[in-house]
Amino acid sequence: MKLLQAFVIGLSMYSKIPLPRVSWTKENMRYALCFFPVVGMITGLCIWGAGEILMRLSCGKLLFGVLMTLIPLIINGGIHMDGFMDTSDALASHQDQETKLKILKDPNCGAFSVIALCAYLLLSVALWSEVSITALPMIALGYVLSRSLSGLSVVFFKAARENGLAKTFQDNAQKKAVGISMCIFGVLAALGIIIISPIRGIIILALASISFLYYRIMSYRQFGGITGDLAGYFLQVCEISVLAGALWK
Repeated sequence: MKLLQAFVIGLSMYSKIPLPRVSWTKENMRYALCFFPVVGMITGLCIWGAGEILMRLSCGKLLFGVLMTLIPLIINGGIHMDGFMDTSDALASHQDQETKLKILKDPNCGAFSVIALCAYLLLSVALWSEVSITALPMIALGYVLSRSLSGLSVVFFKAARENGLAKTFQDNAQKKAVGISMCIFGVLAALGIIIISPIRGIIILALASISFLYYRIMSYRQFGGITGDLAGYFLQVCEISVLAGALWK
């Protein structure tokens, strides 16, 4: 029962999938993060299925790109894009560390976050419009890989704040179980990508690794650690990197 409740918390926190309500107790949250990659599996299956259908229906490239860009946002409710926008705003401020952390918590939407959002969505539409049907399963697995890496960072990277969402999950998570589950999901996703296409797979994994390294260095240097917003920022950067890598021919 506790694992089922943790499953519900994990999915309801990071997606808009309708689920029954459960109590967010410390006990229930211990294993909630273990199921974070499951949201990636659901997203990937929807992306793969929708992409196959749209391509076989000879959907126009622009319409295809727009629809495929929207699917992940519809599933996760834009929670990770919110982190991407807040982080973009904070980085563009060029202020001290404390001010940047305050900008992350600011509910107002700054000009730089809007610019970053528009640039990201345009790039995503452009990349999706060039995707081949053979690349769809690799991109689908990329949603599992990005969440596995993000989950690892949440429990093992230093938190920038003592009262943020990332810190809450760190304090309440069963770190060993989360670490093992993230590694299993991540390794299986990586192997799947390599098996589907070795050359493109290596490129995808290299880009994902570079984005993860950048995320770690940037978070520590600019913010003194990670936050929930920074984890969302990484997720979006990693996903666009996987998408770009899948276009290699």
